[in-house]
Amino acid sequence: MASLDTLSAAYSKHQSTLQSLIEARQRLDSQLSENLQVEKDLPSSNANPEEEVVYKLVGGVLLKQEIQEAKADVGRRLEFIRGEIKRVEGQIGESAKEGEKVRGEVSARARDGKEP
Repeated sequence: MASLDTLSAAYSKHQSTLQSLIEARQRLDSQLSENLQVEKDLPSSNANPEEEVVYKLVGGVLLKQEIQEAKADVGRRLEFIRGEIKRVEGQIGESAKEGEKVRGEVSARARDGKEP
C-alpha cells in the first residue's frame, strides 16, 4: 500500500493534469466560438460573387478564395474542433474519476492515521 506522501503527490499530479485539460477545453471553446462567428459572417451562397469577396491569409499574403471553399474550410475546422472537445471531455472525465479515487485513498489514509 502506498504511503500518504505518495498518495498526496499522486493526487496533486491528477489535479494538475485535470487543470491542464480544463484549460485545453476552454481554448477549444474559444476556437469554436470564433469559427462559428466566421461561419456566420461568410456571405450566403446566393450572394453575387462580384460583391462578396473572401480572402485567405497564406504566409504573409492575402489570396482571394472562393466562398464555397471558405465555407468548406470553416466546416472542416468546426468538425475538427468539436471532435477535439469530445476527446478532451472524455479525458477530463477519466482524470476526474481517477483523482477522486486517489483523493478517497488519501482521505482514508489520513483519517486512519496509518503510515506504513
